[in-house]
Amino acid sequence: MTASKDTDQWVTPEQLEVWRLFIRAQSRVLRRLEADLLAVHDLPLAWYDVLVRLLEADGRRLRMSELAERVMLSPSGLTRLVDRMVEEGLVERTQAERDGRGFYAVLTDSGFERLRDASGTHLRGVHDYVVGRFDDQELRTLTELLRRIES
Repeated sequence: MTASKDTDQWVTPEQLEVWRLFIRAQSRVLRRLEADLLAVHDLPLAWYDVLVRLLEADGRRLRMSELAERVMLSPSGLTRLVDRMVEEGLVERTQAERDGRGFYAVLTDSGFERLRDASGTHLRGVHDYVVGRFDDQELRTLTELLRRIES
């Protein structure tokens, strides 16, 4: 790809390499975590994320719109995912009491058990694929750098 005069100063080749490494590393870690969860627990990583977010929420429930934001899915993408989780008995969908327009996703006891069973596998993967590869100072630096990107 040829850069125009307006874009040739956006990033250097070294900066572009950092970007590509960042994307590849993230993709590789997520694929490994997904593979581990599927192999041991038949649980997709996206389902695990939904279960964690519901466990952390007050009353183990979140409005669908809030849950979509927290797991970084579109509302329609989350609806499809939650539909499958409802079929598996991991989540229930209930109508909002106050306005009657919105819906909540609610963690079921079965969903809690599945999450509890899978948590060790997930946390072991987080350690093995990411945090266990750095010493304490490197983790502090990485945290600072990632917070800059996130903000």
